[in-house]
Amino acid sequence: MLRQLPRSANPNLLVGFETSDDAGVFRLSDDRALVQTVDFFTPIVDDPYAFGAIAAANALSDVYAMGGRPLTVLNIACFSPGLAPAEVWAAILQGAYDKVTEAGAVVVGGHSVEDKEPKFGMAVTGEVDPRRMLVNTAARPGDRIFLTKPLGTGIVTTAAKFDSCGGDELAEAVKWMARLNREASETALAHGVRCATDVTGFGLCGHLFNVARASGVAIEIHADALPVLPGVERMVAEGNTTGGAGANELHLGESLAVAPSVPPWLKAVALDPQTSGGLALFSPEPIPGYAEIGRVVEGEPGIRLL
Repeated sequence: MLRQLPRSANPNLLVGFETSDDAGVFRLSDDRALVQTVDFFTPIVDDPYAFGAIAAANALSDVYAMGGRPLTVLNIACFSPGLAPAEVWAAILQGAYDKVTEAGAVVVGGHSVEDKEPKFGMAVTGEVDPRRMLVNTAARPGDRIFLTKPLGTGIVTTAAKFDSCGGDELAEAVKWMARLNREASETALAHGVRCATDVTGFGLCGHLFNVARASGVAIEIHADALPVLPGVERMVAEGNTTGGAGANELHLGESLAVAPSVPPWLKAVALDPQTSGGLALFSPEPIPGYAEIGRVVEGEPGIRLL
């Protein structure tokens, strides 16, 4: 579909849709640029306040993934007034508002439509210094890859739908999904990182492949180094994987090579669609506090899960 669309020729468009990066970037001056993104989805948890907070953290993450600072937010609400009391919908908006306030941004309005399948998210505008922004085209052979949040949120929330997830396990996943990527972004900039991506619906392998393709490199992931949420191995063994993981693997096709020694459950984790996942940071130097999960090597763009 996107191949049928013309590319924008404006010289101030620094990042468009061509490289599948996390957000668009439009230059205002030599040291200021706008970062713009939009994201919304159906509820993944039952608690409306938590859903709003997670949706907000997820949308804000795209700005952080570019090294930016969120400024303003427009809510996108697809609600059906007859499906739940007004207090439920208000709780979603409150959870989102509190998370936006935590980020130092401002909710300036939004738009709503009636929809029997609830959805919520945000359009976010931020700013970034274009001389220091994080992009997915800047990975270089020799870079080490660091991940700032544990994986497995898709598996945990799927298990929760079938009562195959403990309350503490779900609470841990919700805590990480609602956590802003602000600190991770600031840490990346402080360490001179120039390449990053956030890990969301395409899973770890899918988002790292976008980096590999945009940068013209190959990426090796060490499966045994992946940080994983509690209980995920058991949940996978019980069949709690997602259709999205299968779609991610199909999309990657021959660009994904999995070593025979990789346990099937870790392969499922590497393909699992994440909601409000962490940032993958590319750096030749160590970044303390985050899990080192792989490296960039020369070769045809692709992912090797070792």
